[in-house]
Amino acid sequence: MNSFSTDADGDFDLSLFFELSRDFLCIAGYDGYFRRFNPAFVKLLGYSESELLSRPIESFMHLEDRSLTLKHRENIKNDIPMINYENRYITRAGDIVWLSWTSIALKESQLIYAIAKDITHKKQLENDRNILLAQLSQINEDLKRVSYTLSHDLRSSVNNLLAIFSLLDNSKIADEETIQFLDLLKSATDNLKHSLNQHVDILSQKNRLHIQMEEVHLSTTLGRVLKSLSSLISHSCAKLNIDFSACETVKFNLVYLESIFLNLITNAIKYSHPERELVISIRSQKIDGVCQLTFSDNGLGFDMAQVKGKIFGLRQQFHDHTDSKGIGLYLVYNHVTHLGGAITLDSVINQGSTFTIVFPH
Repeated sequence: MNSFSTDADGDFDLSLFFELSRDFLCIAGYDGYFRRFNPAFVKLLGYSESELLSRPIESFMHLEDRSLTLKHRENIKNDIPMINYENRYITRAGDIVWLSWTSIALKESQLIYAIAKDITHKKQLENDRNILLAQLSQINEDLKRVSYTLSHDLRSSVNNLLAIFSLLDNSKIADEETIQFLDLLKSATDNLKHSLNQHVDILSQKNRLHIQMEEVHLSTTLGRVLKSLSSLISHSCAKLNIDFSACETVKFNLVYLESIFLNLITNAIKYSHPERELVISIRSQKIDGVCQLTFSDNGLGFDMAQVKGKIFGLRQQFHDHTDSKGIGLYLVYNHVTHLGGAITLDSVINQGSTFTIVFPH
């Protein structure tokens, strides 16, 4: 085991500390030349000791960093310490190494004492991260452009359908059932236009720092969704039990809440049990002053051991259904968590599922 020796006056000899340190230690003169350095520094740069001592320090630096480093060196001479200053050096092999320096000067001896750490790996990680962020930003812009294009083009088609409905003269149609079907088609088209307009609005909001939050009335919001799904609900013979007496309103985003209701209801209908009447229960509750929404059905349910950790993932499918894309629950999860809420699932296969949404507070 190594130990420090002491000189005749009993003071510690720190040369062993200087020689064995894994950090890079050096002493430089005010003239801009190295006076002393430890073996770790020599090994890092790959130059011989004579080369390091015979050339100005800036000659070992990256050309782009020399001017600013020289300014900092002058500050050190004026008793302004340099702390965690980062610059680049060029090794004898031509490689670039990033160093983080902490330096102080002693005017009496006209010397600068410095210690450096190799942060090349950290800088590489930062560079990789910045490249990845730039790529993700471009992908995000491309996706937004696609979404705007789809919404715009679909709205044009919907407007054309609405124009056709406006040209129809129902007084010339004798069959009442046909009139009812036309009314349902027009209502569905109106709702589609409303949804597309909201989709564009939410895309615009995502360009801001915060998504708009407001007091949203649960019954009113659900009512709009049920109206848009009236034919689907009627065809499925689903029975709905609704109770919002515990919390009539929540602070949330209106478009997100409509999408949550829409996806949970359509999923419940899609995965209803073929041997029994579908029953959907939607109710609010308040626990510890926090509003929650529970959404239960008696459908096919999930095998929790199988879906754990994956149920809210993109394009995750756990039932064999031709119309399943694995997107609905992904959207629900992201709508809830993006605004600071939480969602959980409790389910038993062939018995049903209960989603519990905790709204942000």
